[in-house]
Amino acid sequence: CYLSPFFKKKNKYTIDIEVAGIRAKFPTKIPVIRCSKEKYLPLLDKTKFLVPEELTMTQFITIIRSRMALTATQAFYLLVNNKSLASMSLTMAEVYRDYKDEDGFVYMTYASQEMFGWVSVQESVLSIEFC
Repeated sequence: CYLSPFFKKKNKYTIDIEVAGIRAKFPTKIPVIRCSKEKYLPLLDKTKFLVPEELTMTQFITIIRSRMALTATQAFYLLVNNKSLASMSLTMAEVYRDYKDEDGFVYMTYASQEMFGWVSVQESVLSIEFC
């Protein structure tokens, strides 16, 4: 999904106007686009989110987990720009500052351990789990 999928459907000028409009209308919200090629986790019902800038990554992941209705044993990763695991203590404003794409959106991909070749929860020390 990363590599700005909206560039395929819209031109840069249209996207810049869209992001500027979102940021002007909701100055304390961060525009996030959810990407997934996930086979093992449920799909989220939305692809675009406006996330409060003071929300931490931990809080955001908790919200995503609850929207997907994951069990305590289902682990997943939330990658920023399809490559980075952002620190869980970062606020969404800090994630936006550090990881926003040139089009103004933050792209996040969620993936299960199976996407990385792990079979069980115990085999991964990097998995994100909440009980």
